[in-house]
Amino acid sequence: MGRGTLRIYLGAAPGVGKTYAMLSEAHRRVERGTDCVVALVEHHDRPRTEVMLHGLEQVPRTEITYRSAVFTEMDVDAVLERAPAVALVDELAHTNVPGSRNAKRWQDVEELLKAGIDVISTVNIQHLESLGDVVESIIGVRQQETVPDEVVRRADQIELVDMSPQALRRRMAHGNIYQPDKLDAALSNYFRPGNLTALRELALLWTADRVDEYLQQYRGEHNIRTTWQARERIVVGLTGGPEGRTLIRRASRMAAKGSGSEILAVYIARSDGLTSASPKELAVQRTLVEDVGGTFHHVIGDDIPAALLEFARGVNATQIVLGSSRRKTWQYIYGPGVGATVARESGPDLDVHIVTHEEVAKGRGLPIARGARLGRARIVSGWLVGVAGPVLLSLLLRSLENGPGLANDVLLFLFLTVAAALLGGLRPALASAAVGVMLLNYWFTPPTQTLTVQDPENFVAIVIFFAVAVAVSSVVDLAARRTHQAARLRAESEILSFLAGSVLRGETALDALLERVRETFAMESVALLERTSDVDPWTCAGSVGPAPVARPDDADVDMPVGDNMALALSGRVLPAEDRRVLGAFAAQAAVVLDRQRLVSEADRARRLAEGNRIRTALLAAVSHDLRTPLAGIKAAVSSLRSDDVAWSPEDEAELLEGIEDGADRLDHLVGNLLDMSRLQTGTVTPLIREIDLDEVVPMALGGVPEGSVDLDIPETLPMVAVDPGLLERVVANVVENAVKYSPGGEPIAVAASAHGERVELRVVDRGRGVPDEAKERIFEPFQRYGDAPRGAGVGLGLAVSRGFAEAMGGTLDAEDTPGGGLTMVLTLTAAPGRAQAGAALPAGATS
Repeated sequence: MGRGTLRIYLGAAPGVGKTYAMLSEAHRRVERGTDCVVALVEHHDRPRTEVMLHGLEQVPRTEITYRSAVFTEMDVDAVLERAPAVALVDELAHTNVPGSRNAKRWQDVEELLKAGIDVISTVNIQHLESLGDVVESIIGVRQQETVPDEVVRRADQIELVDMSPQALRRRMAHGNIYQPDKLDAALSNYFRPGNLTALRELALLWTADRVDEYLQQYRGEHNIRTTWQARERIVVGLTGGPEGRTLIRRASRMAAKGSGSEILAVYIARSDGLTSASPKELAVQRTLVEDVGGTFHHVIGDDIPAALLEFARGVNATQIVLGSSRRKTWQYIYGPGVGATVARESGPDLDVHIVTHEEVAKGRGLPIARGARLGRARIVSGWLVGVAGPVLLSLLLRSLENGPGLANDVLLFLFLTVAAALLGGLRPALASAAVGVMLLNYWFTPPTQTLTVQDPENFVAIVIFFAVAVAVSSVVDLAARRTHQAARLRAESEILSFLAGSVLRGETALDALLERVRETFAMESVALLERTSDVDPWTCAGSVGPAPVARPDDADVDMPVGDNMALALSGRVLPAEDRRVLGAFAAQAAVVLDRQRLVSEADRARRLAEGNRIRTALLAAVSHDLRTPLAGIKAAVSSLRSDDVAWSPEDEAELLEGIEDGADRLDHLVGNLLDMSRLQTGTVTPLIREIDLDEVVPMALGGVPEGSVDLDIPETLPMVAVDPGLLERVVANVVENAVKYSPGGEPIAVAASAHGERVELRVVDRGRGVPDEAKERIFEPFQRYGDAPRGAGVGLGLAVSRGFAEAMGGTLDAEDTPGGGLTMVLTLTAAPGRAQAGAALPAGATS
């Protein structure tokens, strides 16, 4: 059974109609006879959305008990057993209740897709993992529920459900999204016009990028080379000259005129001629391109205009920016120049901008050298001049009554030989010399029309002609080959320079390096393959491009890296001289892969070292702090069981109280150890909900003596978005720690206040305080400040408290108390329902 398809309705904010659109699509499919069921849909008491559920089969949810409360989640097993053709799963980024089959709902969806079930789902733009920082800067709150971008990008269809901010706010005001008691807070915070406009633009741009990926894939599959002007892409042609900075800035200004425009700077290194590119200047221009938000590309091309146009059409560019030529007037004898050629051959789908600059007509530096890799036209021309030229010249000279004489005839034939060498290289020149000797001997050397030479001077003249022709041809060919070698070495050195620069800049992304290989050698796909031994199958360590090969034998070009690794390229066969540079790329790819694995192993080693440190400290704690209450319990029990002592009721009660105190201490210590273990392994999954602080804080004070705490929590305080159980543990640990260090008889203060989108709970004691250099150290595991007595705890209370606070999206810090003492500041996120300011996300914002 094949994998199911995933369709996602993407929205900029809650309430734009994603769930409604999904249910409408379900009704359309049911009317067409498709087996479609509702696996899970959250209507959030929205009447119009709830009505859309009528007529659709709903799979019953599974009930999960967590912290004495019952929650419902999607029953994955029931959906798999029902095996519909299409399943509706709302809120893709939702975090499942602890104890569920998977931690995240998108993982449940992945199981349905693997079972061949098509899934339709919904997600808001703020829940994409890569946009977390951007969304936080817009609405001021970090999203806790996220979904990896790759999960959404892999969707077969992504449909944007769009609505203007004004229309969305009207829907809100009409009560179509939230209950009336939440309208004012929502409209004045999260649903402000500025927030909605920014989120809408973010959703549009992200969707445009995804559509662009589809477009590039379609163009590649259908081999479409013409430009489709779907969005503005500006290609800047760089030569490595000083005018490059002017071109980049001009392109940046052009891109700024249209939202979503993209800048791609490209430097094309000639493989058949010397260039005047300055590596230092190219490095500066590369940095400038990246500063203005563009990308830098480095490719090799024999024909600069053709390579530039090929690159522009390959990236679906709409505009090309080039600088006016730096050549002097006399240098135009080499040709019309790159700018004129590109403008002439760009066609109607590409706009070419020629930008003037200060270096116009000041000279190009090194002259353009003609290479030895001759095109087909030049080779054919060389053979025509070398073979047909002497024949035509002979006919012309024979038609004259009084010819120019043998000496001049030899010079004329020599001229054709040199011309053949310049056009076609060595072989046409040698052929021209041989044909010229035969024709001179037969037609122009007495006796004519025979191959006999009577006059020794004529024989010497013919021999010298042939020797000079061969020598000139050899010199011309040697010079051309040396020019070609120099050009190749220059091009290779430029590429290797960029490769070395990427190492120095710390670019360690394997995909980026493979993309550079694909771009440099104009390949369709590149894959780095490896295997553990000669008999094991190949596995792909990284790849770019469509349909990468699975074995080196299937590739057009494969470059071995050691015994069990190879770089495989598909698209075309590379010439032998390119394999040297490819070998450098392959070696660098292996180094990058090794570096990534070493970094991963270093991270694991650090985690193991931390685990060893924790275990060592745990053993130390067990050896003393846990044995102390056990010893007290053991002594009290032994005393009670003693037959030779008659204990009074008061003594028995005291011993039983000691047993109870010791058991409580053991329970507290073991609880902290287990909590620290959960934090170390990352298994703490808070269940965030809205709650008032005055519902949780009093419950957390049950473990401290009565009258030791002064509590001040205003009734007007906003609700907080927390896990009540974790918050209770945090407050209990912090308060108990403060009471422990507070001077005898002086109560500690616990006060709360609101600050914009955050709520602070301050626990103030009047103890001796903690120096600034030790304020962070007291939050480390197994740390007890100062002369805390052994048996007073294992030093985990504050470490566990900070870990739980951060798991809920809050912070726990220590400050000095004015007048002496220590103040613990617990900062929490204000819930949106009653927040006085800020832009926190309303309840149900994942819909």
